[in-house]
Amino acid sequence: MAKIKTAYYCQNCGSQYSQWHGQCKNCGEWNTLVEEIVEKKSSHYDIIGSGKQKIINITEVETGKEQRLKTISEELNRVLGGGIVLGSVILIGGEPGIGKSTLLLQLALKMKKKILYVSGEESASQIKMRADRLTDVQNPNCFLYTETSVEKILKEAKNLQPDVMIVDSIQTLQSQLIESSPGTISQIRECSNELIKFAKENNIPIILVGHITKDGQIAGPKVLEHMVDVVLNFDGDRNHLFRLLRAQKNRFGSTQEIGIYEMVTQGLKEIKNPSEILITKKFEELSGNAVAVTLEGNRPMLLEIQALVSSAVYGTPQRSSTGFDSKRLNMLLAVLEKRAGFMLGAKDVFLNITGGIKTDDPALDLAVIAAILSSNEDLAISEKYCFAGEIGLSGEIRPVPQIEQRISEAEKLGYDKIFISKQSKISKKNYGIAIEGVNKIEEFHEKIF
Repeated sequence: MAKIKTAYYCQNCGSQYSQWHGQCKNCGEWNTLVEEIVEKKSSHYDIIGSGKQKIINITEVETGKEQRLKTISEELNRVLGGGIVLGSVILIGGEPGIGKSTLLLQLALKMKKKILYVSGEESASQIKMRADRLTDVQNPNCFLYTETSVEKILKEAKNLQPDVMIVDSIQTLQSQLIESSPGTISQIRECSNELIKFAKENNIPIILVGHITKDGQIAGPKVLEHMVDVVLNFDGDRNHLFRLLRAQKNRFGSTQEIGIYEMVTQGLKEIKNPSEILITKKFEELSGNAVAVTLEGNRPMLLEIQALVSSAVYGTPQRSSTGFDSKRLNMLLAVLEKRAGFMLGAKDVFLNITGGIKTDDPALDLAVIAAILSSNEDLAISEKYCFAGEIGLSGEIRPVPQIEQRISEAEKLGYDKIFISKQSKISKKNYGIAIEGVNKIEEFHEKIF
C-alpha cells in the first residue's frame, strides 16, 4: 500500500512545510500549522471539458467591450463598474451576520435571469423562509441546491446552464480529490480552482461568499484573492443600520467606488442619497458638531462629525474616536497645541462620525478641527457651514482632490458656506454657495467664531 503524502499548511497565510513547526516562518503566527493530505486520487473527475486553446499572436486578438449583466442593485452595479462581467468570479467577504447572504438572495430573487443558488450552510427550507420574508415577488427561474461536493455542484451547474451562479460559501465546499476536511487551505484552493475553470470555460459568472478571520481578512489562502476577478468587502457597524460595499480588487473597473445599503425588515435597501440620511436635522444649534464633505471614489458624501472636549478627571487624558483613525486624531490635537496654541493636552477628547460610517479621507481634517474647537469653547457652528480640507503638520490647510465635486454636493444640499484651502484650484463657475478659503488654523478659527 502506497504511503499517503501529507504536508503542513499554515491556516493563516497558506505556506507549506514538510514538517510541523510551532511558528510559521512566513507570517510569524504561532500554532497555525495543520497537517493535510495533499496527494490527489489517480482518477481525475473531469467535468469541465478538454479546454481546447491555441497560441495566438496578440495582434490577432479581437478586442471589444466586455459583456456585462446588469443586476437589480444600482449600488452593486456601481461598485462592480457597470454590472457583472460574463465569466467573471466575484468573491464577497464580511463579518458574520452583516448581510452577505441576504444581499445575494435578494439578487437571486429579483433578477429576471436563471440563477443557481448553491448553499452549503443552510437547508432549502431555511432559504425559502428567508426568501418569503425578503420579498413577495420571487424569480421563478431561481434554483436552490444544498450541496457541499464541488464535483456534484459543477455537474448540476453544467446541466442547468444558469446565467449566474451563487455559492454560499466557499469554505463549506470539499473536493473528492483532496482528503482533508472542508475549510482547510488545500480544500479551498482546489474547490476555487475548479469553480474558476468552470466559470471561464462556460462563460457563467460565479459569486462566492467568503468567511473572514478575526483580523478581518478573508479566510483561506491569500492566493484565493489573486485567482478571482473581483474581491468585495461588505462591512458596517452591526449596531447601526448602514452597510458599505467596497471593492478591494476589480479587474474590470475602479476600486474607488462604494455602495451604501440600509438594513431594514425586508432586507437590504439601497441608499440613493446618503448625505440626506447621515446628516441629522437639529432643532437647535449645539457645540461640537461640524459637517465634512468627503469623497468615496467618485461619490461625494456629507458626514456629521461630533466632538466632545472636557477636563480630564484622571491623570492621563483620554483620546477616543469612532469611525476616524485614532492616530490621526492624536496628530491633529498635537498640531492644534503646538502650532495654534490651543491647550488640549490636559483634556479628554472624544470624536464620533455619526451613522457608523468609517472613512480615511484626509478632507475630514478641517471638520474634525472645527468640531473640537467648537466643543472646547462651547460655541456652536452654524448648521449651514461645511468643511473640506487637509491639515498639515505645520498647521497649514492643504487642498484636497476633486474639490469642485464636493462644492457641488454641498450646494445641492442647501449649505450656505463651505470652508476649503485657499490653495484649492477651482474654475470661475458661479456657485450658489459661498466659498471661504483659509490658509492657517488661526485664520480658520477667527472666521468660524
